Amino acid sequence: MRYGSRSLVSALMVLLLASPGEAKSQSYPITDMIDLHVHAAPDSRAPRSINVLDAVRLAESRGMRALLIKNHYTETASQAYLAADEVSGIEVYGGIVLNRTVGGLNPEAVENMTRITGGHGKVVWLPTFDSQHNAPDTENVPIALGGSLLPEMIRVLEVMAEHELALATGHSSPNEVLLVIREARAIGIDRIVVTHPSSALVGMSIEQQREAASLGALLEYTMMTVVGNAPIDEFAEQIRSVGPENVVLTTDLGQADNPIHVDGMNNVLPRLEAFGFTRDEIDIMTKQNPAKLLGLE
Repeated sequence: MRYGSRSLVSALMVLLLASPGEAKSQSYPITDMIDLHVHAAPDSRAPRSINVLDAVRLAESRGMRALLIKNHYTETASQAYLAADEVSGIEVYGGIVLNRTVGGLNPEAVENMTRITGGHGKVVWLPTFDSQHNAPDTENVPIALGGSLLPEMIRVLEVMAEHELALATGHSSPNEVLLVIREARAIGIDRIVVTHPSSALVGMSIEQQREAASLGALLEYTMMTVVGNAPIDEFAEQIRSVGPENVVLTTDLGQADNPIHVDGMNNVLPRLEAFGFTRDEIDIMTKQNPAKLLGLE
């Protein structure tokens, strides 16, 4: 397997995890888990530590159930089709992020994603780095004006409802997140996740996150923010405050200077367990809620 620009240390860790032996048996059990936030090459935003095929192969070797591939600037349903065709024993899905490179709030781009061979397109993310919240002083993709969603945003939601796609709120502002959740539910979208609400890119308070959960949305907490030696206390306390039953745990990994996805899980999940989360609670956040978001049994 090729591992691109990943460091020698990470490459050796991959080989240990992917092969039988004591190192693998001592890894945290991630069998049947689902990662809904996987970055991998090819990608135009930044160097990635692993390509899509190798990320899928490695996850399959650890018994994971499914991966969702995310790319900020192009659809990933086609990548998911190729990966799923190449690697059996694991489900692979993709989606589309409504940044400027796909035409912003472009219902035709969403419609096209649903028609890609294999039906692997499952999720639509609202604008991320091109959102008005993240890029107020440059060209951006607004979703609302004066407290109301734009007509093109509503049309996108209608297309999503027609094709039973899941909604991820991207890097929208806290008020926009709550606004779009309400409208999406009214239109008929019942699978919604708030993209890393506690991150600086979004900035939702615990009270706002609880309100989102009360409206029927799940809250995504990403391991990337606490991987390695980063303190985990605040991260864990926030999850406890909003309730594991409302949380999806993802990695958001794939950056060249971070551990690869399964290594990140092996780093963070034992520390959450040591903090007091039970295996059942971790299963809810890494198996049951992700499956619910993807519409899986």
